[in-house]
Amino acid sequence: MARLVLSLDGVVLREINLSKERTTVGRRSHNDVVIDNLAVSGEHAVIFHSSGDPYLEDLGSTNGTTVNGQPIKKHLLQTGDVIEIGKYRLRFLADGETEGESEVDIDTSQPLRREFYGPGPATIQVRQPGTLPADSALNGAALIKILSGANAGRELALVKALTTIGRPGHQVAVITRRPTGYFIAHVEGEVFPSVNGADLGSAAHPLRDKDVIELAGVKMEFLNPSSAAVAA
Repeated sequence: MARLVLSLDGVVLREINLSKERTTVGRRSHNDVVIDNLAVSGEHAVIFHSSGDPYLEDLGSTNGTTVNGQPIKKHLLQTGDVIEIGKYRLRFLADGETEGESEVDIDTSQPLRREFYGPGPATIQVRQPGTLPADSALNGAALIKILSGANAGRELALVKALTTIGRPGHQVAVITRRPTGYFIAHVEGEVFPSVNGADLGSAAHPLRDKDVIELAGVKMEFLNPSSAAVAA
C-alpha cells in the first residue's frame, strides 16, 4: 500500500497509509491528513488516483505546495518524492514495498545529539566501541559506527524499524529495517547523502555490511553482524 511519511524538522511524526481513492491534506479537521499550522490552508492539497497512477494536486492553497523543491499545481507522484507543505514534509512511498514494512513503530522523541537524529535513548543505544550492550535484544542488531566528527568511535544500534539521521534544515536520511534487510533513503536537503562515495539519489538504497555513509558532513559505517555471519 502506498503511504506518506510525515516529518517536521527532520523528526518523523507518523506514517499515513493511502488506502482511499482521494486523500486530502489541510488544516481543517475533516481532512484525512490534518496539519494544524497557520501556514497550511484549510483544504491545502489532495492525493488521488487517475488511471491507476497517484497524483498530487494543490487546491489553490495560500502558500502553495512543492515537490522536491519545485512548486506544483498537479504532479504525478513517484516513490521518494518529498512534498513540502509549510514547514512539514511528506515523503511519498509507492505501493509494492516489502510486506510488513508499513508496520513501523515510530518514536517522536527529541534527538540524542545535534549530529544524529532519531528515537530517544530507550530506542537507540549509544555506546563506546568494544563494550557489550546491556540489553540483550541488541545482540546481532545492525549498527551505525561514527567515523568522523565529535562523536567518532561511537556506535548507534538500529533496533527500531525506522531511524532518522542527519541535521534538520541541512541533510536528513532515514534507515528502515525490512524483512529483506536495511535500506537508506534521502528525506531532506538539496544534496543527497552518499554511500561508498556514490550519491544516494531519490530511491531507497539497500545497505550492506561495511558500507560507508556520508551525511551532513559526517562519515559513518554501517555494520550488520548477522549478514556478515551468513556471508561467512
